[in-house]
Amino acid sequence: MELNVPLLKEICEIAGAPGYEKRIRDFVIKEVTPLVDEVRTNNMGNVYAIKKGKEPKKVMVGAHMDEIGFIVTHVDDQGFVRFHTLGGFDPKTLTAQRVIIHGKEDVMGVMGTKPIHVMSPEERKNNPKISDYFIDLGMPKEQVDQLVSVGDPITRYSELIEMGDCVNCKSIDNRVSVFILIETLRALKDKEVPYDIYGVFTVQEEVGIRGANVSSMDIQPDFGFGLDTTVAYDLPGAKPHEKITCLGGGTAIKIMDASTICDYRMVNYMKQTAEKNNIKWQSEILPAGGTDTAGIQRMNDGGAISGAISIPTRHLHQVIEMAHKEDITASIKMLNHCLTEINQYDWKL
Repeated sequence: MELNVPLLKEICEIAGAPGYEKRIRDFVIKEVTPLVDEVRTNNMGNVYAIKKGKEPKKVMVGAHMDEIGFIVTHVDDQGFVRFHTLGGFDPKTLTAQRVIIHGKEDVMGVMGTKPIHVMSPEERKNNPKISDYFIDLGMPKEQVDQLVSVGDPITRYSELIEMGDCVNCKSIDNRVSVFILIETLRALKDKEVPYDIYGVFTVQEEVGIRGANVSSMDIQPDFGFGLDTTVAYDLPGAKPHEKITCLGGGTAIKIMDASTICDYRMVNYMKQTAEKNNIKWQSEILPAGGTDTAGIQRMNDGGAISGAISIPTRHLHQVIEMAHKEDITASIKMLNHCLTEINQYDWKL
């Protein structure tokens, strides 16, 4: 299976900070409408792409559309912009970044901070804080005020490039999963499936799994799959037990993270499905962080039998996130088989 890199590039580069997902939502709706039986949205802005199955059971697949970003909190007397984070950031990764403020029009800016040349020896020893940064738009305050207001969302600027066998861009977390879900729905377009599939493109995951929670309460799924990136710490200095996953090691079957212990039946089903269909896979236990899987699993009457397909990714929550093309392809294949063979497994406790 050849990866549609131009589509992945377009998906990754579209702006969509938490709570401000309109651009990526509009794109998703355009892409999935020809592929499924019904498309609808809920009040929060989650997108449901629904494919009807032969039996009245529901499978929810969640892939969040939002990307980590910022929001404007203040414009000072010189036109420099202060901001608050939307999602989790390591402050040192903000240095030397370009960003886009989505105001009356899109405005390019750069992250600025105190130059090292004028720092005291003591200041140089300290790790940077988010509050140390501001955004420089290269404009006087009068011009900034015409374009930018408090509450405008901000996203990071980065173009997707291919590097060896990998893709590299901002927002691989979690646009790669948006891509995987779209491509899976495309592959299933003319196929019968056993149960109703709810492909849910969720909002506000990066600030607390909010869209998935609401969607799971609405859909009341019997089964659930989360789709998200996970840490690939297969880097210099990493001990074997610290790596979590490795790039090129295959799609990752989540066992647990800080918000979810995946149902052991689903974990076993996914492992059997991978082995049966010659899909390269690796196990994932993530000690910190969570995904939409948590909301899918527990925010409904009686809970859903849930697991997760994770895509190994280096340099998470930076503008240089990296995923391996073969892991992405394996994840598409894995989701496809999990959805079409789910009625063949014995789900008894």
